Amino acid sequence: MRKLLLLAATAAMALGVSQAVAQEKKQLVIVVKGLDNAFFESINQGCQKWNSENADSEFECFYTGPASTSDEAGEAQIVADMLAKPSTAAIAISPSNAPLIAQTIKNANPSIPVMTLDADLTKEDAGLRKTYLGTDNYLMGFRIGEYFKKSKPNGGTVCTIQGNPAADNILQRAQGFRDALSGQKGLAALAGEGGWTEVAGCPVFTNDDGVKGVQAMVDIMAANPELDGFGIMGGWPLFMAPQPYRDFTKPLADRLASGDFVISAADTIGEEVAIAKEGLVSALVGQRPFEMGYKAPSVMIDLIQGKEVADPVFTGLDECTKDNADTCIQK
Repeated sequence: MRKLLLLAATAAMALGVSQAVAQEKKQLVIVVKGLDNAFFESINQGCQKWNSENADSEFECFYTGPASTSDEAGEAQIVADMLAKPSTAAIAISPSNAPLIAQTIKNANPSIPVMTLDADLTKEDAGLRKTYLGTDNYLMGFRIGEYFKKSKPNGGTVCTIQGNPAADNILQRAQGFRDALSGQKGLAALAGEGGWTEVAGCPVFTNDDGVKGVQAMVDIMAANPELDGFGIMGGWPLFMAPQPYRDFTKPLADRLASGDFVISAADTIGEEVAIAKEGLVSALVGQRPFEMGYKAPSVMIDLIQGKEVADPVFTGLDECTKDNADTCIQK
């Protein structure tokens, strides 16, 4: 019995030492918009893969964010808390509300490296971070628009589904989308340019809510039965509400197949590629969130060590249609 107790005590001491070592690690913090989103979970998986491959590092990747993507204030508070923690060695932030996060960084006045990933700060506040890691969001929106225009070269009516009205990445995609359709740069809305018009009530801002996005599409179609299609700047209706999305688009399947109706959308996660194979979306232009999470710790370490880091660091795009759905995702 005494021997068993001694072994148990030794094991407990070893566990305590192990936990103490883990707690002593400097944290490379990733703060995302919300933990309720499969896109950000892919970033987490990349972060955890980095941890598994760098178990002996003095650093660890630490992933966090508010429970809900719509909780802008919650994200800002987490950023403030992480910047105040002595164990935080660097931080990578996906800002839900870019101006709010910028103000949070200003208030904290951190001495550690700050970078953004997935979504950036506005151009006016870009000096607050060292680099941006993620998608070329303007190019992504432009490619979504090019797929749309390919199906409807003569123009028509369109509605964009967007997320948070203060999310810089989504606004950049929407601008790229409009620029691709109109052939002009910087238009705040389409009113006949290039043959394209955005219908009343659009864009629709859904705060990254998939069900709300599908319902918005239903409502816009009911109010505009001659609508030519939707440009979806984030894949929330498809990967967060796949069955409601299918229920909405199945009656449109023949029109989607012929190109008479177009839905081009962002992202290639969850069931989105399966939906493309079913012919219920015209094209997907996807990001690489796993790669963002996997690369972010190494970029943060480079920043800590004072190494030169490119700004921005783009992670590329995957483009999927019904015809290439089996091979479109980069492995």
